[in-house]
Amino acid sequence: MKAKRIALKDVIKKELKDSEFSFYFQHEKSISKIARLIRDARLKVGITQAELAARAKTSQTVIARLESGIDKRTPSLDLLERIARALKAKLLVSFEYQGIL
Repeated sequence: MKAKRIALKDVIKKELKDSEFSFYFQHEKSISKIARLIRDARLKVGITQAELAARAKTSQTVIARLESGIDKRTPSLDLLERIARALKAKLLVSFEYQGIL
């Protein structure tokens, strides 16, 4: 019997119709985006995790956890604001609408 091939994007599209799956999928997507943004900004400024941590008044371990994207905890706005200031950046928060409210 030949296995049927299904594209991952098609599976995700189907699963996103489930509200619980959609919630957790979007949460993980947000955590990954935060991780990428922090790492990219830090590298752009040209500092180490330890230097960023010192400037943001946190630990290098916290910065490493955030940048890894595998920490299940969502960083606080206070921490993100301190990191932004440490990077001489402005923290922006926005809403993206998926449809009519």
